Amino acid sequence: VQLQASGGGLVQAGGSLRLSCGVSGRIFSINAMGWYRQAPGKQRELVASISSGGSTNYADFVKGRFTISRDHGKNTVDLQMDSLKPEDTAAYYCYSRILAYGSIRYDDYWGQGTLVTVSS
Repeated sequence: VQLQASGGGLVQAGGSLRLSCGVSGRIFSINAMGWYRQAPGKQRELVASISSGGSTNYADFVKGRFTISRDHGKNTVDLQMDSLKPEDTAAYYCYSRILAYGSIRYDDYWGQGTLVTVSS
């Protein structure tokens, strides 16, 4: 199972970026999907998550600015980031709770980080 994230880059404050993460491999079922971020010198923190049923959860610091969505058919999870602030600068990591073929339990899988830099 692999997760591949894309869409990071450099943007000015107030701008927008869209992150995308695709899941591939021998997947039987996907439960929750989401995004974390980690800024230099700080701990990794949850940004947003979405359940298999479509319920969403957002960190207070992104509510009203970021939108998470998923495509069950494509096994992807996206993060639309609007009204970006310099404090949103971080490496963003997608994750997915997956039941792989041959496994008896759901495990958390992570993508590589994609860097988002917001200039003031």
